[in-house]
Amino acid sequence: MFRTLFVDLLLTLAYSGVGLVLMALGYLLVDIVTPGKLHELIWTQRNRNASILLASNLAAVGIIVVAAITAGENSFVDGLVGTAGYGLLGLVVMAVSFVLLDAVTPGRLGDILVDPQPHPAVWISAVIHLATGAIVAAAIS
Repeated sequence: MFRTLFVDLLLTLAYSGVGLVLMALGYLLVDIVTPGKLHELIWTQRNRNASILLASNLAAVGIIVVAAITAGENSFVDGLVGTAGYGLLGLVVMAVSFVLLDAVTPGRLGDILVDPQPHPAVWISAVIHLATGAIVAAAIS
């Protein structure tokens, strides 16, 4: 019993590590598309636009990771690699969706993110992130 518990705890720790790395990459992607420093926008300036976009990105990554773990292979290594791969794919698709939305809408989304006034376009971008995460998650199973 304790051996199984110990192994399950290690598996959980490994999957959590992959999820944290993917969320850190998601943070970096949002930081790249955001003019200025994301941590200053959110924690110092309390910018709601940047916070909404980052939160949606992190939630989408979480949705993908949960789906990948749930659908994971019986092999621990295959499950971890699959989770990392699907997570990276989700991040790429979210980045592409951001660029496409930016291309077909007036103004620049990056500039909207740093605006101290709430902007409805941020909600559209956030929903695209969540929908993208859900689509990738559904494709996993």
